[in-house]
Amino acid sequence: MGKIIAIANQKGGVGKTTTAINLAASLAVLEFKTLLVDADPQANASSGVGFNPKNTKLGLYECLVQDIRPSDVIVSTETPFLDLMPSNIDLVGAEIELLEMPNRERMMDGVLKSLKNQYDFIIIDCSPSLGLITTNALVAADSVLIPVQCEYFALEGLGKLLNTIKIIQNHLNKQLEIEGILLTMYDSRLRLCNQVVEDVKTHFQDIVFDSIIQRNTKLGEAPSFGMPVIYHDADSKGSINYLNLAKEVLVKNGLIKATEDNVLV
Repeated sequence: MGKIIAIANQKGGVGKTTTAINLAASLAVLEFKTLLVDADPQANASSGVGFNPKNTKLGLYECLVQDIRPSDVIVSTETPFLDLMPSNIDLVGAEIELLEMPNRERMMDGVLKSLKNQYDFIIIDCSPSLGLITTNALVAADSVLIPVQCEYFALEGLGKLLNTIKIIQNHLNKQLEIEGILLTMYDSRLRLCNQVVEDVKTHFQDIVFDSIIQRNTKLGEAPSFGMPVIYHDADSKGSINYLNLAKEVLVKNGLIKATEDNVLV
């Protein structure tokens, strides 16, 4: 049975979508069947793997609100082993429409539960909010991965997110775990970045990933080509960072053994 990982942080600009796209693609490159779920009305995860949201007629919104079967929505990407459940701007309306529904926090859980046997991993790209769609993602997920930017305000809001996770663990999803905190946009030349890394690792210790995502122009360029960075430039720092993260996730979940060969430099 597959594992559902939500990529969440209510703070914008921390690398959620970049992480969702490139972690999913890296797992797929390692031949683990992966579904990327775009749970953000901005639909950047969809465009980041080559799909124009304006041309998306069926997506997550239709699954949540109109009971459309997931199999009618999921599309194959150009990356082998990687499928997409796309999104578009209609998902904005789901926040309002779900309010009137019974078990409104569990609608996404119902959609994704039927898919767990078909995939090794389901990666959910959440919107930068703690609204009902993000709550749905956290209720559906087995774990949550939290990207944190290496900047002064890195810890701002993280406490609020962790408190939300605790509330969901207590009331809606007792099995929800923290997959890990991922440090992003790291620049080794900046003293502030190094201080943030030290502070986060001191505060959160074992739940911080060893893999760190460095600032990399190729990571920024790849979405404009509608592809993950590993297909845009496989030798770039960004590509190597996300492959290392994928391998760390696989080791943590007992799917591969930890060896020196599992770390790229």
